[in-house]
Amino acid sequence: MRSKKINFTNFQGHQLAARLDMPVSEEPIAYALFAHCFTCSKNLKAVSNISRALSLHNIAVFRFDFTGLGESEGDFADTNFTTNVEDLVAAAKFMEGELQAPRILIGHSLGGAAVLQAAHQIPSAVAVATIGAPCDPSHVAHLLASSREQIERLGEAELILAGRKFRIKKQFLDDLHQVSMQEKIANLKRALLIFHAPGDNTVSIENAADIFQAAKHPKSFVSLDKADHLLSREEDSLYVGNVLAAWAEKYVEELKSSVKSPFSLSPEENVTLVRTGQEGFYTEIMANGHPLIADEPLSYGGTNKGPSPYELLAAALGACTTMTLRMYADRKQLPLEEVRVRVTHEKIHARECGDCETTTGKLDVLKREIELLGSLNDDQKQRLLEIADKCPVHRTLHSEILIKTTLKSS
Repeated sequence: MRSKKINFTNFQGHQLAARLDMPVSEEPIAYALFAHCFTCSKNLKAVSNISRALSLHNIAVFRFDFTGLGESEGDFADTNFTTNVEDLVAAAKFMEGELQAPRILIGHSLGGAAVLQAAHQIPSAVAVATIGAPCDPSHVAHLLASSREQIERLGEAELILAGRKFRIKKQFLDDLHQVSMQEKIANLKRALLIFHAPGDNTVSIENAADIFQAAKHPKSFVSLDKADHLLSREEDSLYVGNVLAAWAEKYVEELKSSVKSPFSLSPEENVTLVRTGQEGFYTEIMANGHPLIADEPLSYGGTNKGPSPYELLAAALGACTTMTLRMYADRKQLPLEEVRVRVTHEKIHARECGDCETTTGKLDVLKREIELLGSLNDDQKQRLLEIADKCPVHRTLHSEILIKTTLKSS
């Protein structure tokens, strides 16, 4: 996904920091507005993973830091649930004026309660998704239990939440108890998807049941088995993003026909388009209309969100090998059930190669291990091993390659 930093002004005049995650296509089918969890930020790993998954489904995500959190201006101590809702509405208005009005609202934890509360003020939204959300924002008060008496007595207190120090004022608690959620949920008038982990120790699963019961159809529930409240495991957050995208597409279907993507290439064109953003090595690829990603490992300064260029090269050789063997086995009616190819890449000194033409410098070595599954005899396996060397990519890598590079005129 392409990602860029954005600032917008909330109703109190504070500059709030945001990040827009765009899909490979320059024209997404819809924009989503994401509200992060209590005292978290837009850069929480789970939020980034969900955005990445949505971008692969051609959905753009606008995520931002609430007032006083992350990179946003303002004093967190002066905020409350109501100001969070106002920040969401301000973000939606900014999107409507500068980008595209949000069609999907997503909220994690208290952010989930906030999107349920804010939805009626964001008419463009047709779908709402909550992740580990409380059915009532006052549920958050239990996190402040150890300082509750001090807050009530002195009007404020400092406490540690998620390893960070925050100042909480009495007005925050008072505001939580003044919010009514049941009526907002019952009158949501939008498709609702509820994600919740049965073992959530921060916001119990009963909250999801209460939200589901209060909401009217269309409504859906997805259980996040073995996940924790913050979706710490990458597989859980990516799962949420993929399921959310598949569900949301139903409600933004009418936008698809009006979207023209410059990357929608016909198979005959056989074109691969590649582009990278301004930060890091994260690279998006559109190969003949199919989206892919590339990156570099953390040790090389990348974010390790995709295979490296050499790993893609190894994958191309492996894929070509399996396809070639499958084609040959089918034509010869061989009992080949499955082909598994393991390809690794390394560099060696030319002097280490006994039969190479090059004698100086370093050489690239692609090691290919082939596993053939099925009732094959030794002769059939040997023949398939010979056929592997006839795969087109193998031949290309062994032949002289001419690469012509030109600069596109602006």
